[in-house]
Amino acid sequence: MAELGPLAARFAIEWVDSCASTNSSLMEHPPADDGKVHVLVAERQSAGRGRRGRQWQSWAEGSLTFSLLWRFAPGAPVPAGLSLVAGLAVARTIEQLGVLGVQLKWPNDVLVNGEKLAGILVELLPARDRSLSAVIGIGINLQLPPDAHIEHHAGVTDLMRALEHAPPSRPALLARLLAELQALLDTYALAGFPALRGAWEQRNAFAELPVRISGERDASDGICLGVDEDGALLLRTSDGVTRILAGDVSLRPLGGERT
Repeated sequence: MAELGPLAARFAIEWVDSCASTNSSLMEHPPADDGKVHVLVAERQSAGRGRRGRQWQSWAEGSLTFSLLWRFAPGAPVPAGLSLVAGLAVARTIEQLGVLGVQLKWPNDVLVNGEKLAGILVELLPARDRSLSAVIGIGINLQLPPDAHIEHHAGVTDLMRALEHAPPSRPALLARLLAELQALLDTYALAGFPALRGAWEQRNAFAELPVRISGERDASDGICLGVDEDGALLLRTSDGVTRILAGDVSLRPLGGERT
């Protein structure tokens, strides 16, 4: 892809009209390890997935949805905080376009002024006889169709609204985002999440605010203290500080609408 310039040799990019899910495609049929970062972009996903089994909707020309397969060095530990790193890459890319009010909602959403602009889904491939790999799926709303039916639509935005003018072309935006992902993932591979923790904290949407963490069976209320060096959320409750690990949880301000 010409937009990547000298970085083009590092990536192998496939752009398809449609697929069920870019994450599922890379998970089920991982490409051979040829030293490149494989990227699958889809115009439409018929079964795009978010966390907790939610559907991620996409529209041709109206969104950018893709997944990339990132391989770690042999013997590397199970990655911690990887979805936070991917979210940080999206946030920094959007900020470079001139968008103000970019925030990160633990563990996998990118917000603009409190409204969801992008989401991330990270899944680990079984190591078996190969090095540990992760599939990182990213969906960004570019320009929602006027007739788009989205659950909780009031809490969703797009890049067109955030910029107040037409966003970059999808190839240009993808190139910017892949360059940022490469830079941050290279840092992550060398120094882990602690090297990027401060940058994530600067954009924490709920820093020092009362929040509720909702799980499958119960909920916990407390004050959001940020994240630790493993990317776990730190929640101050009446019983002390609790670590909330990545999993089937949701985050919302107490007394407010779910975000």
